[in-house]
Amino acid sequence: MNKNTASRMAELTINGKTHLMPILEGTEGCKAIDISNLLRDTGCITLDSGFKNTGSCASSITYLDGDKGIFRYRGYDIEDLAENCVFIEVAYLLLHGKLPNAEELDNFKMLLEGFALVHEDMIHFFDHFPSNASPMSILSVMVNTLCNFYIEMGDDPLTNIDITAARLISKIRTIAAFSYKKSLGQPLVYPRQDLCYCGNFLNMMFHKPVRNYEVRPELVSTLNKLLILHADHEQNCSTSTVRLVGSAGVNLYASISAAISALWGPLHGGANEAVIDMLEGIYADDSNFEKYIRKAKDRSDPFKLSGFGHRVYKTFDPRGKIIKKACDDILLSLNVSDPLLDIARELEEIVLKDDYFIERHLYPNVDFYSGIIYRAIGIPANMFTVMFAMGRLPGWISQWKEMREDPGTKIGRPRQLYIGEPRREFVPLAERP
Repeated sequence: MNKNTASRMAELTINGKTHLMPILEGTEGCKAIDISNLLRDTGCITLDSGFKNTGSCASSITYLDGDKGIFRYRGYDIEDLAENCVFIEVAYLLLHGKLPNAEELDNFKMLLEGFALVHEDMIHFFDHFPSNASPMSILSVMVNTLCNFYIEMGDDPLTNIDITAARLISKIRTIAAFSYKKSLGQPLVYPRQDLCYCGNFLNMMFHKPVRNYEVRPELVSTLNKLLILHADHEQNCSTSTVRLVGSAGVNLYASISAAISALWGPLHGGANEAVIDMLEGIYADDSNFEKYIRKAKDRSDPFKLSGFGHRVYKTFDPRGKIIKKACDDILLSLNVSDPLLDIARELEEIVLKDDYFIERHLYPNVDFYSGIIYRAIGIPANMFTVMFAMGRLPGWISQWKEMREDPGTKIGRPRQLYIGEPRREFVPLAERP
């Protein structure tokens, strides 16, 4: 960030008095007006519902430009990372600010392998969740509980952050797979040392004592891409939650647990599950595409096409381009027969040719394709958001780490505009009408 702002100031005039505020500039030319002293100098605050125009921090992790469809981790284009890296390479990049060399990657792999198991006492916790418990609620609880079993963070949480990060990234896939197995009443499948990160997860999910699971390379490659695309996405709801909760000084596990709860929302991480729900609704209505396209165009109708458009991107989501190709490749490779996947393809084709959606930049986004891929792989819809959390974890940890390392970090404390009753005289109980 360019801190030399003496010659670049914004002017704000209130009641005839002009106040000067520095204009800061990021490395990619994005600008921000520093209003840190606004309340002190003017007696006013800003009101920005949803924080659409408010920067909560300065960060060096992720850059995106929604107008131009640019998305980068630590300066690397997402297209290059998705094409040439595996997920744990990108996790290392986010955590350390650089891509690992061969030795660093091997050491990181060894850490992940060493931390893959969940403490045996924690496994008993799964027995006490109802069989219909949401995998996201289980994930949030189990991640929060890790702080009771692994206390290496101690008084200085940054001292062993590499160990804690590796522990979380490794164990989250085991916890996720175990919660799925428990929901089915199937025996747990433990991680294997001979399998890679994504291969291990697939095996823990789908292996059965009566039927071996073949870890297919194309599935591993596709899962790597999905997790890479989800690894971070600037200051979204769950990432902001990590920073806000973490600013109170709580441990990393609690901050990540809070982020998982935020991601659980249907307006955030639940979007890919909503895509499948939408496709099922269209299928149940005899695949009446015209009806649903008409409903999506009707402003008075609350129906929205799930998986199309994005709050940030005003052009094609760059992740969508990558995941569309991955989706086409994996469906061809698996040769699956699923009416919902057929509906998804036809709906995509209709929307991409319709001027209404083209003019409004309502292109298929990453959530549209990820739900289709997960379904093709065999992952149930109630696990979709868990998959999102697995991918987003390195970004959450990196954001928490950056926040804790910043000497300017203060506990998050947004202001409000009070619109309630003015002062009222207290009336004793016996005198109230």
